[in-house]
Amino acid sequence: MSPAEILDTELAEAAQDLRDRQEPFAFATIVRTAGATAAKPGAKALLGPDGTILHGWLGGGCTRGAVKRAALQALRDGRPQLISVAPEDLLEQRGVAAGDEVEGTRFARNGCPSRGTVDIFIEPCLPAPDLVVLGASPVAQALSALAPQFHWEVSASLPEPPDAPHQRFIVIATQGQGDLEALRAALMGAPDYLAFVGSARKFAVLREKLEATGISPAALDGVKAPAGLDLGAVTPEEIALSILAELVALRRRDLS
Repeated sequence: MSPAEILDTELAEAAQDLRDRQEPFAFATIVRTAGATAAKPGAKALLGPDGTILHGWLGGGCTRGAVKRAALQALRDGRPQLISVAPEDLLEQRGVAAGDEVEGTRFARNGCPSRGTVDIFIEPCLPAPDLVVLGASPVAQALSALAPQFHWEVSASLPEPPDAPHQRFIVIATQGQGDLEALRAALMGAPDYLAFVGSARKFAVLREKLEATGISPAALDGVKAPAGLDLGAVTPEEIALSILAELVALRRRDLS
């Protein structure tokens, strides 16, 4: 089901625009109300990177502050948030205070005269992390074909750092065709992950040469060589799978 089938056209187009520009955003949906509330279950809004409402409606200002805080938290953590905005006396009856989180629900105070309760689910939509695959080897080709199926933004060259404020993972799969130059260029960008497709012995030789050019040992310590998890991979496709498995593990670990 596409966003346009779930959202109205304006919200869907605005969300797609943010996605195309690789900007983080979030959807907020009212899932439950009690008492007098302006918005009802099913109301939706699109939230920008700063947590403000760009499109849609969630009622008046009673929920705005809580929604913004929850959206920023969701975008930082990469995890959905469920908030319950309720009047203070109802929070006291439940034995909770504004800011408490109980069984996955974070509570906030509703100070509006309406004194209603609004439960809102906030789902973050983060840009796909960059996966730069350097090289034209069979492993590079296999990884470049496989990774987009798992929501990685794949490129074959190193963009300038200002163009990519989100995570960047680099795999050197040159396999004898410019290994040293590719490693040096990748290290200069301080990636979140850098792996070299080749044996540990081969990388040790390249490391000595890189250190001689002034690359710090600490930076070289961060290079994963050989790349990927030890799955006993043999074919280029299997090696690509082992690398992607490691990338997924790292990505999910950062969100756990």
